[in-house]
Amino acid sequence: MNREQVVRRIEEIGVVPVVRAASGDLAVRAARALRAGGIEVVEITMTVPDALAVVHEIASRMGSHVLVGAGTVLSADAARGCIEAGAQFIVSPGLDLEVIRATHDLGKPVFPGALTPTEVITAWKAGADAVKVFPCSAMGGAKYLRALRGPLPDVKVMPTGGVNLTTARDFIEAGAVALGVGGELVDTEALEAGKDEVLTDRAREFLSIVKAARAELKDGARAKRA
Repeated sequence: MNREQVVRRIEEIGVVPVVRAASGDLAVRAARALRAGGIEVVEITMTVPDALAVVHEIASRMGSHVLVGAGTVLSADAARGCIEAGAQFIVSPGLDLEVIRATHDLGKPVFPGALTPTEVITAWKAGADAVKVFPCSAMGGAKYLRALRGPLPDVKVMPTGGVNLTTARDFIEAGAVALGVGGELVDTEALEAGKDEVLTDRAREFLSIVKAARAELKDGARAKRA
């Protein structure tokens, strides 16, 4: 997949699970469980033990079905290492222009973190394929995202932090192109207890909410034009 295709696929799915697990095995199991629930994209954070090996394993064994990316990428060198391991996209909690440049130089999309309007604008002008608004909940969640997009309607935003089954619809309605979801989806306690099906069921729930919210927005836009 080229850069544009990866971005398009992530937007189509609409949910990016953020995997922070205590072991590589748990992270791989999380990817499998999420795929079983219909979410064929996963972000493996660099806080996972042997994260690069995990990225490589998922890319090698599930790459034809699961789009694997790397998260919590804090430097250009780290971005290069993640892509070499098989990452198809890079996510960062903050804005680092060198990470954006290094990722794009290798033909991959990047989703840098930003929070204030100034940071969001800077990230977008630097070529971010979408801006990870993080931690979105700290600024008011969906209400903040809606206010942010008022003057910045063309900026693609992916809120992360505070996204759960209750708020997911609000974030989509506020203009999110995709949702970054951590523990509310990737339940590490369930994984450790061998209850991988919890992630599978939750994945289906998130996808259902996103699909319904998008359909309502589409119907509303159609009604306005009529």
